[in-house]
Amino acid sequence: QVHLVESGGGAVQAGGSLRLSCEASEHMYCMAWTRQTPGKGREGVAMIYGDGSADYVDSVKGRFTVFKDNAENTLYLQMSSLKPEDTAMYYCAAERRRERCLAITVWTPDRFNTWGQGTQVTVAS
Repeated sequence: QVHLVESGGGAVQAGGSLRLSCEASEHMYCMAWTRQTPGKGREGVAMIYGDGSADYVDSVKGRFTVFKDNAENTLYLQMSSLKPEDTAMYYCAAERRRERCLAITVWTPDRFNTWGQGTQVTVAS
């Protein structure tokens, strides 16, 4: 069974930065960061596809960077210029099979089968 373990969340002031990490127990073909706030559905944030390309939702473009260390099976999310509206529980999601990854985008994160436990990010104004 695949395990994903997130870390790096915390509380920061608006304009600050945080780096989230997601360590997978084995190689995953595609991985993504999502977030959820109480009363709202899950929102994709950033995703790395099997070919190494990345996508971001508009609200984080230019502020967040997603990258992956394949040797360590770890996905990162560097978050800068944080805003109060970025406050959420951030979840890592992943899929190890290429054929399933082809059907997943950053805008359809619910198609992932494997999820981490989440890490809280709180941005104070």
